Amino acid sequence: MRDDEHVERQSQPSESEPTKPTIEELERLRPRDHGEAIALFRMQLIGPVIQCDFERRGQLKAVLRQLSGMKVRAPGATWARSYSVTTLERWFYAYKHGGLDALRPVGRSDRGHGRGLSEEQRELLIDIRREYPRASVALIVRTLETDGRLEKGAISPSTVSRFYREHGLDRAPTGRHGRERRRWEAAHPMALWHADVCHGPALRVGERRLPLRIHAILDDASRYVVALRAVHTERESEMLALLVEAMRRFGKPGALYLDNGPTYVGDALATMCGRLEVGLWHATPHDPEARGKMERFWRTMRSQCLDHLGPKSSLHEVQVRLLAWLDRHYHRAPHGGLMGKSPLEVFERDRPEPHVATEQSLDRALTLRGRRRVRKDGTLSVGGVEWELEQGYLAGKLVTVGRSLLDSQRAPWVEHEGRTLALRPVDAKRNGKQRRPRLDAEPRGIDVPFRPADALLDEATGRSPRHGREEDER
Repeated sequence: MRDDEHVERQSQPSESEPTKPTIEELERLRPRDHGEAIALFRMQLIGPVIQCDFERRGQLKAVLRQLSGMKVRAPGATWARSYSVTTLERWFYAYKHGGLDALRPVGRSDRGHGRGLSEEQRELLIDIRREYPRASVALIVRTLETDGRLEKGAISPSTVSRFYREHGLDRAPTGRHGRERRRWEAAHPMALWHADVCHGPALRVGERRLPLRIHAILDDASRYVVALRAVHTERESEMLALLVEAMRRFGKPGALYLDNGPTYVGDALATMCGRLEVGLWHATPHDPEARGKMERFWRTMRSQCLDHLGPKSSLHEVQVRLLAWLDRHYHRAPHGGLMGKSPLEVFERDRPEPHVATEQSLDRALTLRGRRRVRKDGTLSVGGVEWELEQGYLAGKLVTVGRSLLDSQRAPWVEHEGRTLALRPVDAKRNGKQRRPRLDAEPRGIDVPFRPADALLDEATGRSPRHGREEDER
């Protein structure tokens, strides 16, 4: 065997010997994370006492006292510091019982909760982030400080950022099918109203259980509830009555934003909005996120009021509790969608001059007209009630019947040839005591005699009709 072959074999590692790490590999051997780096730092700091066997009492404290006088810089720190004897002793016993892993730092149990924040402020920050997913943390903190919701400098933007990350609110949500959804809002109060119906728990009335339906109308820009009513059904007529109540109090809105339920797609609502020059806007079907403001109000109402009503036996009790909650809490509490302002504050501050809805305009908008045929006895049916006309000559004819939804006590009327004719309920007993005029007694002009036999005789004798009538009179 040649010498060079022997040297080459000696330089190659055998299969039974482990491969020695290279310098580059040794340089890459580092703590796997910040926690392990801190644990190694603590272990090195208490290294002089780890393997010592102390025979006398107080020897451990004496050595730790010497170590506490040393200033060292922990991983990631910007300056050096010393550690107390109590801290070093705690690390020593932790290492004795748990090894290196016991020296890893333990996160706070309230991490991400912002210890300087109250529970109400945490909920407000979460609500604001959900309403404004693209707003910067600095903008949110600065706005809350300006409005007095947070003390100036009490909490830093970095703390709020960590708080949002812990709650998974560091990214803006997107819509379905990957389509980005953007937040939108009306320019000012009264520009857009939302209306919807909430299904509440059933009410026990005697032996029966009746459904509870809550109609509400919400202003988009301020989240102020302009009208709310508890009823048993969700018919279109109840929604119209609530809308009239809100318009009488606050004036006409610019537009209505509704879902596609049967309560909001009827002809009566569309006709009323058209006559009042109020826009009507329906959300995209099967897209509940588009109605987020209304859904958010229902969720708040349930959690803060409706779920705590207890057993109620009347709509009046429910109505009183709901209105009290609106007035004393919801309208005055800070709202996340308003950057911490209250709905009442925004509604009263930014509301423009109202577009007054007069009683005459509401009456015209809610007047229904339809064609009816008058029966031979001069009666007709309107709204399930029998009515009768004084004008008997209209029997058997088609007429236009008008009815006002604004005033349920007002009787319907008939419009015929430019005249408005009153209707009255049928009273069979009263009619039995009165002499009814002939149904064909239509008003006539000049009375002209009509005698066909005399006309034939005049033609046969050659007399004129006028001369013949004069002789007959003589």
